[in-house]
Order: sequence, then structure tokens, then C-alpha cells
Amino acid sequence: MNRSIIITGASSGIGQATAELFLGSGWTVGLLARRVDRLEDIASGHRRAIVLPADVTKPDEVSTAFEQFADQAGHLDVLFNNAGIFTAPGLIDEIALEDWYASLNVNLTGMFLAARAAFAQMRAQDPMGGRIINNGSIAAHVPRPNSTPYAATKAAITGMTKSLSLDGRAFNIACGQIDIGNARTPMVEELISRAVEADPEAPVMDSFSVEDAARSVLHMAELPLEANVQFMTVMATKMPYIGRG
Repeated sequence: MNRSIIITGASSGIGQATAELFLGSGWTVGLLARRVDRLEDIASGHRRAIVLPADVTKPDEVSTAFEQFADQAGHLDVLFNNAGIFTAPGLIDEIALEDWYASLNVNLTGMFLAARAAFAQMRAQDPMGGRIINNGSIAAHVPRPNSTPYAATKAAITGMTKSLSLDGRAFNIACGQIDIGNARTPMVEELISRAVEADPEAPVMDSFSVEDAARSVLHMAELPLEANVQFMTVMATKMPYIGRG
């Protein structure tokens, strides 16, 4: 049976790379993001691509997208809960409240709404079950300086992952989390540019290809439901995550 996945934040970065890899691997892929033009470009030439324009912070749009996917694909095997943002850095008393609320809305509420819709679909479908893969971050464990909103929301995702993993057992729903460090997304490229601008003599931040992050998601997704990668960390080999600086 053809396998199916919905990928949120599919219009760029890790989401786009993951969508392209899964499409190339024969999956039916629901491409969910706000930028319909970008989704249509990624879907072009792929008969198994389903474009799902939606804002993950809007419950009605998320529900409609998942219903549309279920109608067309017939079954949802995996959600890659990926959409996220990194707002302007700063000390906590310098961070605009608008940025805090934006981080909460996208990184936490958006992932909650997508997981909620996926859980409902997986619980109701026949055969029952599926897999939710949350895109966390190593920031949940070792944050960057001046990144309170991002670190706080990503730490919350770890709690969500554990709770969904527990609650999903009765319905054959597995939930795992991938923590990605310094994949070359537009967000990381912007952070590198800021760092170079601040200190042109400083070493350039270590990073790695988004395609390698996507391959890690594919490994998690391809496991049978009797097995689960609960937590995976994939990161730039030389980034300062392990050890003392």
C-alpha cells in the first residue's frame, strides 16, 4: 500500500527538502504551508503531491487541510510536524511581545493543532494508527544566547512529544521527535549572516545539508509501527553542542 505523509512548513528549508525526498521515494505527500505558489512549484510534476494551503495557527484551516488530504489520499500514515519560526534575537527584556506571541502561535500552538488533527485522523481511520514526528530542536536542551521564545517553545514540544507518545499507545499511534542542529535552512543562513556581520573575523558557524536532515526523517517514518525513534539528534558534527566552551 502506498504510504502517505503530511509535512507542515513544506514550502522551504527542512520541510521542502523532506517533501522532495518523500515524493522521490514514492510517498503521497501533503504539502502544507501558507505560500501556495511555493507549494505548487514543489508539487509540479509529482502526481502524488497534494497542495494544502493553510496557516498552522488557524484551527479551521488546519482541520480543512487534513480533511482534504484524507479525502484524496484515503489514509494518513505520518505527520512531520515541522513548521516553525525564529524571531529577532534579544535579551528577554528587549524582546517584543509580538515576537513572543508569534513564537507561541507558530512553534507551539501550530504544532499542537497539526498534531491534534493528525491524531484524530489516525484514531478514526481503518486500519487505526500512524506516526507523528515532531521537529524539536537542540535549542530545547542547549539554547543559543538571546533566544528565549524559540528555546521555550521547543522545550515545550519535547513535553508534547512525550505526552502524545503515551496517549497514542491505545490507538497504535507512535510519536517521536527529531532535534536538528544547524541544518542550512534560510533561518540558519540568516543567523550565519548576522554573526559574520557582527564579527567578520569569527569562525563561520558549522552547518550541514537540509537533505541529510530529511533522510533522518525518512528513516523515522519508514519504521514499522512496532518500532519508534523516540528522540533523534542530527547536527553539524563540529558545532559546540557536546563539551564545554
